[in-house]
Amino acid sequence: MRVMVIVKASAESEAGEMPSTELLEAMGKFNEELVKAGIMQAGEGLQPSVRGKRVRFSGKERTVIDGPFAETKELIAGFWLWQVKSMEEAVEWVKRCPNPMESESEIEIRPLFGMEDFGDAMTPELREQEARLRAQTPGR
Repeated sequence: MRVMVIVKASAESEAGEMPSTELLEAMGKFNEELVKAGIMQAGEGLQPSVRGKRVRFSGKERTVIDGPFAETKELIAGFWLWQVKSMEEAVEWVKRCPNPMESESEIEIRPLFGMEDFGDAMTPELREQEARLRAQTPGR
């Protein structure tokens, strides 16, 4: 099972406050454990939303919205992609994670869709196309 582990933003991360050396060391150690266990596929921190953009879709219209974005609790400060046996295993790993913020924080775990989740809409041709694209994607 593949999951995205989402580190929610905080007022500090949105203000651009950088983590302490101690937190960077603790996160580095945790990431090493994930890699050694064969779980971590990717992981990155994100710049504050003031440096981001959103594109809103309405039919054929596209509107670009500049950051910052208002609802900090809905923003993402970083993520991991993990390969785990179950959601329970992902939860156990997250419980071992150092607090990613200096203040109170939250981490969300979401399963990724697999081709099988799309049922008959994922035709053999679409499955072949998806497999071909994945084979061409770096790091896959």
